[in-house]
Amino acid sequence: MDGIKFTPQDILQKQFKEKSIGKGYDVSDVDSFLDDVIKDYDTFNKEITRLQDENARLRSKVDELNRQVEVGSSIPRSASSQPVSNATNMDILKRLSNLERRVFGSQLNSSDRDDSHLL
Repeated sequence: MDGIKFTPQDILQKQFKEKSIGKGYDVSDVDSFLDDVIKDYDTFNKEITRLQDENARLRSKVDELNRQVEVGSSIPRSASSQPVSNATNMDILKRLSNLERRVFGSQLNSSDRDDSHLL
């Protein structure tokens, strides 16, 4: 924002020299236009401030996430921390089902023949 010459207050308080040069501009038209310029200028300044704040917030979030990635990549992964594969889970379920059939076989066979629990 180094290249900005005027603040909204500068525009509002600017006084022009009066001269009789014949045809001139309507003072009320110029004042009305400058009032609109001041409103736009204020809106732009607020938007710039909001965007700078958002930019700072997002930069800090990126820095935080980068630190998390660095920490996560520096931790060695052991075999025990990796998730169990689907094939291993299926094997466990089959074994459990076979065990249930052996232990509760007579009770399961005499029930309503609902085989939904069998693999």
